[in-house]
Amino acid sequence: MVMQDKEIHIDLSCRISKAKYWINKVWVNHNTEVRNYFYFWNQQILKKSVPLYMKKILLSLFALFISLTSFAQTGADYNYTIGFRAFSLMQLPKILNQTNTQDYTKAYANGAMLKFNDNQISYRISGSYFRNDTQFDNTCSTCEIANGKVTDYSFKIGFEKNFNYSKIQPYFGFDLGYRSNRFTGTIAQRNPAVSNVMQTADASKNGLVLTPLIGLKVNLIPQLNFYAESNLDFYYSYEKQDITEAGGVGRTVNTYKKWEFLLNPISVGLQFSLNGKN
Repeated sequence: MVMQDKEIHIDLSCRISKAKYWINKVWVNHNTEVRNYFYFWNQQILKKSVPLYMKKILLSLFALFISLTSFAQTGADYNYTIGFRAFSLMQLPKILNQTNTQDYTKAYANGAMLKFNDNQISYRISGSYFRNDTQFDNTCSTCEIANGKVTDYSFKIGFEKNFNYSKIQPYFGFDLGYRSNRFTGTIAQRNPAVSNVMQTADASKNGLVLTPLIGLKVNLIPQLNFYAESNLDFYYSYEKQDITEAGGVGRTVNTYKKWEFLLNPISVGLQFSLNGKN
């Protein structure tokens, strides 16, 4: 049993020595800090006080770390990247006197992006489009109910900067652009005893949007990345509310200028890199 443990220990030592030589030659020569970490943990593994199963676990973690941080062909190796947004969870701008403005809306396949890559910085042009039926309480939960369609779209330009060149790349960025939101539908009283008259509503918002963002990209294969992103829209808009009574007997038009802060917790999708630099 002692002889077997000794042979396993020698085998592990050989493997670690080979891995250490490969890393020093190919990659760690450019990263002193990582080399120091590797040396420290190498010494810990070789200590007799560490159980055999722990040595195997740590050796496996080293192998995973090496695979994640070496040979990662990233978007920086390509001139262009095209991205498609598969799913988003987002807040839409407030419509009329909507009460549930903090609710999140799910959207599928609602955006695309074109990026021009320059090392760790990418310049991006993006767009999104959403159209769906909506229903919400207006003014209060027992006052009115609104039904109709909401259309929301935006165009933005900006940048993103990666923190590293590895397979897993956190990044941050900023977008600037234009956003439009429009609701067309009807408003009716919750209590028919009060009034059964239905009004027609047309509410629109158009304005400037400023968007700081953070995200994470995972390099699946050299030309394909999965990404997840979160952002906050600072939306300054000109709003017009046009309410028409049934039969056209009356009409009310109100205009506003206002700021809104809209959180988009998560957007996920795929990015395809094109036109390699090398």
